[in-house]
Amino acid sequence: MNQAHTAITVALSSLLLLGAAGTAQAGERKDVEKCYGVAKTGKNDCKTLSNACAGHSMEDGQKDAFIALPKGSCERIIGGSLEAPRADAK
Repeated sequence: MNQAHTAITVALSSLLLLGAAGTAQAGERKDVEKCYGVAKTGKNDCKTLSNACAGHSMEDGQKDAFIALPKGSCERIIGGSLEAPRADAK
């Protein structure tokens, strides 16, 4: 592997790790909240009841997919919910 390829690989890996760390912390930060049911397809911030990775929601507005938004924003969005659906809900 040449130096340019190695540098690109390291840079991309670092970006992926930073993105994953930011997503994990989003739910723990005090200035943001998890907003369920408003993420676009493939734009959710964390795992859902039906998949294990961020960015894998299957449809717009998937009820178990969330995105991190500034506090107070979710309840102002049609379809937004601060509550995750229960695993046994259909």
